[in-house]
Amino acid sequence: MGTTHHVLPRIFKKVSKFGECPVNAQKNTIPIRRTTEQDVLRSSSVQSFGRKPMPFGNGHEVGVYMCAVGYVTGSYYGAQATVNLWAPKLETPVEFSLSQIWVLAGSFDTDLNSIEAGWMVYIYIYVFTFFLFSQWAQSDGYDQAGCYNLLCSGFVQTCTVIALGAAFSNVSSYAGDQYDIPVSVYKDQKGNGNWWVVVNGIFVGYWPSSLFTHLKDNASMVEFGGEIVNNRSSGTHTSTQMGSGHFAVEWFGRASYFRKLQVVNSLKTVVDVSNLQLKAENENCYNIQTGETYIKDWGTYFYYGGPGRGAGCP
Repeated sequence: MGTTHHVLPRIFKKVSKFGECPVNAQKNTIPIRRTTEQDVLRSSSVQSFGRKPMPFGNGHEVGVYMCAVGYVTGSYYGAQATVNLWAPKLETPVEFSLSQIWVLAGSFDTDLNSIEAGWMVYIYIYVFTFFLFSQWAQSDGYDQAGCYNLLCSGFVQTCTVIALGAAFSNVSSYAGDQYDIPVSVYKDQKGNGNWWVVVNGIFVGYWPSSLFTHLKDNASMVEFGGEIVNNRSSGTHTSTQMGSGHFAVEWFGRASYFRKLQVVNSLKTVVDVSNLQLKAENENCYNIQTGETYIKDWGTYFYYGGPGRGAGCP
């Protein structure tokens, strides 16, 4: 892989707030984004509203997830990164595009525990928003698709000034101002082992460790990056964008990025990610490239994304 050339634009901005309420919440209450009739009608059913569609097939059928991610394996008790904010375009409302951190444990086939935090464009739930997603094994062993934000029980919100599902006020523009936000998920080692999420320095809430089978202890894999769902509604690969909608080779200001990738290791120490492995199902659709040039305060970083359908991505 060649050297990444990196040039900062004149203005570099960080998002300072998302979904913050203009007034203080009442005691023992939290702000909740209002679910409208239109929100529910956009979903295929009341039962499926707020849940993540399950993937299937080998990458060429309808509804298959495609990703461009960097990942590490081992014993981890947390992960964090600063995530570039964009508003990728979707081909159809039944598809989504997201950028997030995955904290994973268990089997990908039948018994996966997953905690996910990041931003997404998903018309069936919200348009462009920060979101939380969690999945845990059920006692009867059936596949549980998981749930976003507070749309089912599990996540305990403690922050009184953030409405989960609210939109960001600013997103990045091509060759223009860049916005990003720090996101971290970590296990409370001194308390009861709950998994906390912190966004831009704000403690949003936690998932009780009792929800999980494998994440009750630690994560075995951490992933950072983007994901889309390819519905192939036109009979070809979707044109739904990932990240900025541009490939990693375009670098800063044009391609989306993750920076300051860190994990909490088995010694319960926060360390920069090393030995990052990369994965992309079809690099002609979406790809990922690590940054090799030192940039102050960026640590381990990468660029990722793509436009979807095109040459080599039929």
